[in-house]
Amino acid sequence: MQVLRTPDDRFEGLKDFAFAPHYATVGEGLRLAYVDEGPGDASPVLLMHGEPSWSYLYRHIIPRLSGRHRVLAPDLIGFGRSDKPADKADYSYEKHVAWMSAWLLALDLKDITLFCQDWGGLIGLRLVAAFPERFARVIVANTGLPTGSGMTDGFKQWLEVSQSMPVFPAGAFVNMGSGRALDEAEIAAYDAPYPDESYKTMARIFPTFVPVTPEHPSVAENLAAWKVLEAFDKPFLTAFSDGDPVTRGGERAFQDRLPGAKGQPHVTIQGGGHFLQEDKPAEIAQLIETFIAGDRP
Repeated sequence: MQVLRTPDDRFEGLKDFAFAPHYATVGEGLRLAYVDEGPGDASPVLLMHGEPSWSYLYRHIIPRLSGRHRVLAPDLIGFGRSDKPADKADYSYEKHVAWMSAWLLALDLKDITLFCQDWGGLIGLRLVAAFPERFARVIVANTGLPTGSGMTDGFKQWLEVSQSMPVFPAGAFVNMGSGRALDEAEIAAYDAPYPDESYKTMARIFPTFVPVTPEHPSVAENLAAWKVLEAFDKPFLTAFSDGDPVTRGGERAFQDRLPGAKGQPHVTIQGGGHFLQEDKPAEIAQLIETFIAGDRP
């Protein structure tokens, strides 16, 4: 396996991102990077990103939570500071689940509050299904757990665009998917993990892994995960934004099917795009704080 590792100097001086990196080894010797802030003996808040972002997406949320909670924001393999296998064949949905499972078990995380968006949900919810006893509560935002039953027009457009462009502009895509206009330094930070196109293999092909047809791999695994989630009675909150054409309406499946979602104060984040963490970080951090406090004696 040819593995690319982004030089450390690409991450120096990024706007509003002074968090020290931590590392764990997963899979075939791959280095997985993560942010780990706050008191180490506190219950963890796990913030999971999607594509083509990385833990930079949570830079304004981490400090708002880390005074009282242990806040962890991993970079998926192929993103951020984490290693980036160069060959498409080295990646799959199931490998990502396995890599993140290995990381979670290595850190022995328990009593987890999960906030997940985009692929952070597709992978994070599989972790909940695999280790339900380790999760105390879940918040899902602009995500889903597809089982081959089709796609939105917004996702279809993203799939076509992402696979056809000769140059994959990660920062520009995050900017286009946000409700506000990112500045040049923020866009550059999303491009920082990728010195050239060879580093973007995972960022580019991830949309093709979403199991939107019956023929896609991982349909069976996601169906099995749904069975576990349909018995998951711990607090489960939806916080989708009002401005995301990719996942619009996706919150209904969670609200209808999960017992832990019944009676919860589900919210719609007003003025948020697909990357609602860029648009409403203070609101999201307060939502997480309130949700944790609300179901504890």
